Amino acid sequence: MRLLLRIFFLLSLLISLPLSNDIAQAQLERLRKGGPVEQTAVADTPLVEIPAGEFAMGLDGMQALEDERPKHQVWLPVFSIDIHEVTTMQYASFLAASDRLPPWQWDTVDLAKHHDRPVIGVDWSDADAYCRWRGKRLPTEAEWEKSARGADGRSYPWGNHSPTKEMANFALGARFSYSQVLMPAQSYERGKSPYGLYHMAGNVWEWVQDWYGADYYKVSPEQNPQGPEQGQFKVLRGGSWSDLPKYLLTYGRFKLTSGTKNSYTGFRCAKS
Repeated sequence: MRLLLRIFFLLSLLISLPLSNDIAQAQLERLRKGGPVEQTAVADTPLVEIPAGEFAMGLDGMQALEDERPKHQVWLPVFSIDIHEVTTMQYASFLAASDRLPPWQWDTVDLAKHHDRPVIGVDWSDADAYCRWRGKRLPTEAEWEKSARGADGRSYPWGNHSPTKEMANFALGARFSYSQVLMPAQSYERGKSPYGLYHMAGNVWEWVQDWYGADYYKVSPEQNPQGPEQGQFKVLRGGSWSDLPKYLLTYGRFKLTSGTKNSYTGFRCAKS
C-alpha cells in the first residue's frame, strides 16, 4: 500500500505549473531596494547539537519498503542541525542579498502573515545555496534520520504511536495555501523529535544532501555515510502537510529530481 501511495504521489508531481513571475519579481525588487527585509535583521535558525554515536538506520521486515531495507548500524560524528525548517522570512533575506530567482508560488507570500511558515517551491540547488549562504549545508540522509529518530529506533519523532493532529501537520489534501495548510516552523510541541526538533514529520518534505540509491543501504559504509556519488534523484525526508501518516515515518524515504519545485517541499540546514 505504501508503495502504491508513493507512486500516486510521484505521478501527481509530474504536473508542473509555471512561476507567476510578474508579482514575484515585483516583490523581489522591493526586497532588494530595502523593503521589509534586510539581511542583518533576520535571525538564523538556532542549531541543535546531535551527539556522536551509533543509531539504527532503516528497517527490516515487510513493514519496510525495499529501499528502506536492511536495518543497519550507522556511526556519525557530532553535528548540528536547525531546530526548525527554513521560513519564508529567512529565505526572503537570502533573496534580498543574492541574485537567486524567487521560489515557485512566491507571488502568494505575504511576509506579514507568512513570515514564520516554511518556505516551499525551492529546488535542491536553492536549498543548497541558502544553507551555504548561512555558512552551513544540507544534512546528510543519515544525519536527518538520526535527528528525527534518536538512538532508540522509534517509528515517528515522538515515539511509536501513529500521528494525530496534536503531533504533526499532515493529511490536508492537495490544495495549497500558505495560510491554510502550512503551520509555523515552531509549532506542535508534542511532536518534537528526541533532540527537540520541530516538524521532522509533516509540514513540508525536506531536501537532504544525498543522491538517491534504491540499494544504497546494502553497501552503505558504517561510518558517516554520504550517499551515492551520483544519481538521477535527490532524497527527501519527513512527509508533508498533504501526506497520509505512512509518509511520516522516521525511516521513510522519498526521491525527486533535483530541479523539482512544488508546494510540498522545503528544507532545513546542518553544520559539521
